[in-house]
Amino acid sequence: MGKNAADVPAFRQEVYAIVAAIPPGKVLAYGDVAWLAGRPRHARLVGRLLRDAPPGAGLPCHRVVNSAGRTAPHWLEQAEKLKEEGVVFRGGGCVDMKVCRWNVDQEGE
Repeated sequence: MGKNAADVPAFRQEVYAIVAAIPPGKVLAYGDVAWLAGRPRHARLVGRLLRDAPPGAGLPCHRVVNSAGRTAPHWLEQAEKLKEEGVVFRGGGCVDMKVCRWNVDQEGE
């Protein structure tokens, strides 16, 4: 994305659209969202955009975790929301990414 600030609004809209499409019971990693939005090296920006998302946007931001399946450290409700949707957690408290990562390619099958 470089220093072109004009790219950020378009990237934000793409990120929001991807996150809005994640089905209940599934998760994506920040890097997955960045890759799907066409900016594979911008996982941290995805995190910042989701952190700053307007509360009224209705985005299921809780369905985005880090690549190891860890939830946000200061967002205690995230794991509860995921568990309510049936997301499987491993013994260490991380989402089981093998079971719960959304496979976009299989959507609709």
